[in-house]
Amino acid sequence: MQVAVASHPVRGVTLAAQTLLLSAIIAASAHISVPFWPVPMTLQTGAVLAIGACCGWRLGLAAMVAYLVEGLLGLPVFASGAGPAVLIGPTAGYLVGMLVAVGIVGLARTASERAWAMLLGTVAIYTLGAGWLGHLIGVDKAITLGVVPFLLGDAVKAALAWALSLKFNRG
Repeated sequence: MQVAVASHPVRGVTLAAQTLLLSAIIAASAHISVPFWPVPMTLQTGAVLAIGACCGWRLGLAAMVAYLVEGLLGLPVFASGAGPAVLIGPTAGYLVGMLVAVGIVGLARTASERAWAMLLGTVAIYTLGAGWLGHLIGVDKAITLGVVPFLLGDAVKAALAWALSLKFNRG
């Protein structure tokens, strides 16, 4: 499979710049947080949903993968540290869930589809996040500490991301 950007160098540079900018937005949103344990409450889920809705699945996934690679390489982009250890720590499942969520939301085309996709994406974040966290601290504690405190805030972030997508959607 040949990548379309190979024949358009300027487009390739533009896509790379967009990817890095969006990964920087994801990183910045991870650092706007309320310290909870074992998972911090950040603006990151809202940013990921908005990026998927406004930019589509390809650019959204590229930005999320870039963000994860930056963190794995030791750049301080994660809310809970940097380096490979984060991907075995309490927030690892949530990071993988956000990768899935940006893809789900990015596939939605209409406002109605985006609303449902944001719900499904949020469920993916919680399922993968609490699933991994449950492996570390037990399922009951994972739901109590890694899902319940975040429900209202994530509903607000999803609603704001959806509203933003009405203004800046892909078509």
